[in-house]
Amino acid sequence: MKIVILGGTGQVGTLLARAFHRDGHEVTALGRSPLRAPWRVEHWDPERLGDWTRWVDGADAVINMAGRSVNCRYNAKNRQQIMHSRVGSTRIVGQAIARAKRPPSAWLQASTATIYAHRDDAPNDDETGILGGTEADAPDTWRFSIDVATSWERALDEAVVPGTRKVKLRSAVILSPDRGGIFDTILGLVRKGLGGTAGDGKQYVSWIHDEDFVRAVYWLLDRHEMTGSVNLASPNPLPNRDFMAALRRAWGIRVGLPASRFMLEVGAVFMKTETELLLKSRRVVPSRLLGSGFAFTFPDWPDAARDLCARWRTQHRAKQVG
Repeated sequence: MKIVILGGTGQVGTLLARAFHRDGHEVTALGRSPLRAPWRVEHWDPERLGDWTRWVDGADAVINMAGRSVNCRYNAKNRQQIMHSRVGSTRIVGQAIARAKRPPSAWLQASTATIYAHRDDAPNDDETGILGGTEADAPDTWRFSIDVATSWERALDEAVVPGTRKVKLRSAVILSPDRGGIFDTILGLVRKGLGGTAGDGKQYVSWIHDEDFVRAVYWLLDRHEMTGSVNLASPNPLPNRDFMAALRRAWGIRVGLPASRFMLEVGAVFMKTETELLLKSRRVVPSRLLGSGFAFTFPDWPDAARDLCARWRTQHRAKQVG
């Protein structure tokens, strides 16, 4: 297949490009930052049409992973950039596809499982899940994230591309051993003895192993009947308390310093991030994937944590030896 990944020089885009290239597909990663890679990497401007659109014309599939990192303080400037980078890039991709002489048959668009309501009474699936934003006690930062997610998806819905199938990837936290990723950051806390329970530990963590994420993307590309919103998450989310305990066991550390909500709020200021990433309950399950016959290689967190820890050790040992 000819696959174009917009936002393809970011961590998730690189994860996909690496897998597609390994499997012999023709990959073009479009990004704003330079990246040396064995696949084709080209510059693009997500704010306007340009020469980059030639890669979209004639592609079999387009995957848009563009978007500014949300690992920051939600001040006015950052909020504007977070929103614009997602909504604006989605609109410009839709315009490029609409103008293509040979439009791609599939457009997989990044979204997020954060779109669902904060809850622990029942899981949110992609057919009956409750969208967030109306919870009476939801902080402003949580409402902002949901506003971003719904605006992001609305931009995809509004794109007029009749020859192209559209899929919204409502992804949970994608965990890989790559440096700088979410797993690398969480494991860093565990290795320093800081990987204890966050807050009361009752909030659910939804996650997906990187190999299952790649397999799920392949699955969606191959199934032409799959359109609309699809949750990309393990079928077994678990409370933060259990998530961190399993990760400590996988690494071989018995205890981790817990952090109260107040401690997290103070730490978030110094680390220039938001506590939403730790305290909002994300209890998401992939009903549509499971219903279509998809089988997870890593459905349970303890097994996934052991695999990720082992791969992290192998990768970092190789870098140290090199």
